[in-house]
Amino acid sequence: MTPVPRATTKAERTRAAILETAEALFAERGFEATRLEDVAERVGIRRASIVYYFRDKRELYEAVLHDLFSELLAGVEAALDAPGPLLERVDRAIEAWVDTIGRRPALPRLLLREVLDARGGAPVLRAHTEPFFALVRRVLARSEQPLAAELDAARVASAIAGASLFQLTALPAFVPELGADAFAPERLAEHRRQLLRLAHRLLRTPRPAERT
Repeated sequence: MTPVPRATTKAERTRAAILETAEALFAERGFEATRLEDVAERVGIRRASIVYYFRDKRELYEAVLHDLFSELLAGVEAALDAPGPLLERVDRAIEAWVDTIGRRPALPRLLLREVLDARGGAPVLRAHTEPFFALVRRVLARSEQPLAAELDAARVASAIAGASLFQLTALPAFVPELGADAFAPERLAEHRRQLLRLAHRLLRTPRPAERT
């Protein structure tokens, strides 16, 4: 994945700080409960300064989602589209997914909030996921794994991503002994191993026979 250029000018640094702060607040509170004043206060600027970069809260929110999903899916797509056996590419894609989450821990909660709270069918999310699912379909269709071509790409990708998001956001509430920090390096390493095992089982398991 191409590294994101570091902000160099004051304007670029301010814009980057607004996006980073808004990402954390939207993940924590959701779109409706987050105010531009809250973002401005945490960044240490005036509300008017945010409007200079982003017309309104909706535009700021969509910029956060675009920035987040672009980074997440760029690494995953690059891994899947690379040469090599299917399972090796899936392994690299999962590693890219977990690495991105490690860098941006607000991502799982924000993604779930977008899915649950989105109005109008989550157009920003679809703009990123539709080409991703198309890539997964192509990858599975030309796979050397005989069972992979029979699988539904969207459901396979959703099963892996859904397991990841649930483990990181909800599982600690059900299993308190896991501890509060799901994003500690050792926890993310175990999370990666669990996802790899799940993916290998999904791609190697025959489809159940149709009931008559």
